[in-house]
Amino acid sequence: MSLRRFSSESVTEGHPDKVADQISDAVLDHLLAEDPLARVACETLVTTGLAIVAGEISTNAYVEIPELVRETLRGIGYTDARYGIDAHTCGVMTTLDRQSSDIAMGVDAGGAGDQGMMFGYATDETEEYLPMPAVLAHRLTKGLARLRHSGELPWLRPDGKAQVSVAYDGDRPVEVAAVVVSAQHDEEVSRDEIVAELTERLIRRELPEDLFDLERAKVHVNPTGRFVTGGPQGDVGLTGRKVIVDTYGGMGRHGGGAFSGKDATKVDRSAAYVSRWAAKHVVASGAARRCEIQLAYAIGVADPVSIWVDTFGTGVVPDATIREAIEELFDFKPAAIIRELGLRNPIFGPTATYGHFGRTSEEVDRLGRRARLFPWEETPRVDDLRSRLGLG
Repeated sequence: MSLRRFSSESVTEGHPDKVADQISDAVLDHLLAEDPLARVACETLVTTGLAIVAGEISTNAYVEIPELVRETLRGIGYTDARYGIDAHTCGVMTTLDRQSSDIAMGVDAGGAGDQGMMFGYATDETEEYLPMPAVLAHRLTKGLARLRHSGELPWLRPDGKAQVSVAYDGDRPVEVAAVVVSAQHDEEVSRDEIVAELTERLIRRELPEDLFDLERAKVHVNPTGRFVTGGPQGDVGLTGRKVIVDTYGGMGRHGGGAFSGKDATKVDRSAAYVSRWAAKHVVASGAARRCEIQLAYAIGVADPVSIWVDTFGTGVVPDATIREAIEELFDFKPAAIIRELGLRNPIFGPTATYGHFGRTSEEVDRLGRRARLFPWEETPRVDDLRSRLGLG
C-alpha cells in the first residue's frame, strides 16, 4: 500500500506571533464592546521587553492599550523577565491613526473593505470537519498549555510548537507517522525528563490510539536539545504571521489575508468565516466529503466578483449545482455576513489561539454576556441545502 504523508503545525498561546494576535484581538474586542460600529485594523509587534501597537482605528470608544497589553500578557503567563517579556514591567508603545476616508467611503456604502480572495474548507475526516493533521497539532499545543497552567509540569514556559504528520491512503487518514514537539522550559530541567514527561503526559494522552503507535511513529521532542530562550525574546512576534495555523494546516488554500485585529468589514476576516460556514454546510449535508469555496471581492463592491466551489471529485452532485445552491442559501455581501454571524459582537479573542475553525462554544464575552462564539461553525441550513440539492 502506497501512503502519502501530510503535515500540519500548531503553536501555543505563548508563541510570539500568537502573543501579537491576542493583543490585536483584545484591542478589537474591547472597542466592539463599547462601539459595535468601530472600524479596527490593529497590528502588534512584540520583542524583548516591548510591545508596539499600531494601526488604523475609527471609533468613539476608548481603550487603555498599555493595560490591555499587560492584561493579555498576564493571562498567557508572561509574568517573569526571564521569559523575555514581563507584563508588569514591559514597555508599550502605540501609534494609531483613523481609517482612511478613501476606504471608509466604500465600506460606508456596504461594500467590501478591500479587494482579495478568501477560502473556506471542510472535510469529513474528523468530527471538527478539519484535516486530521491540523486537529492533532492543535490538541498537542492545547495540551502543552494545560500542563503548564495546571502546574502538572511546572518547568514549562509559555512558548511551544507542535507538528503532526499523518499518512493517508487516498484521502483517508490511516496513521500518525511523525510527531514533533518543541516546548520552552526552565533551565534546570534535564532533557531526559522533558522527553519522558512530554511523551507520557502529552503525546500518548492527546493522540488517538487507533492512529498513533509510539513504536512505529517518528517522535522528536525538543530536537535541538534545549529551548530555554523563547517567546518574544527568542523571536520577534507579529500579528498575522500564523495564517496557516489559524486555518486548515495547509490542506486548504489561503488567500493571504490575516484575521486578528480586524473588524468584520474587512473581508479578509468575514469572508473567510462565511466561506468556511458554507463549505461546512456542504460536507455536513452529505453533498461532498471535501469542499473548498473561494470568494473574491473588489473594494467598495458588496457582491463577490467570483464564487468557486471545488469538491475534489467527492461530490454526489456537480460542483456547479452546489455553487448555485449555496448562492441561493447564503448572502455573501459583507453587511449580510456581519448580520447573520453576529460579527459586531466582541467574540474574537478566543479565535487568536488554536485556530479559528473546528470549535464551538458559548462563553462570557467582554461585556459579561453569554456569547455565541464561532457561529460560523454552526450548520443550521443543512436541511435547506439538502432540499435544494435533491438529497432528501
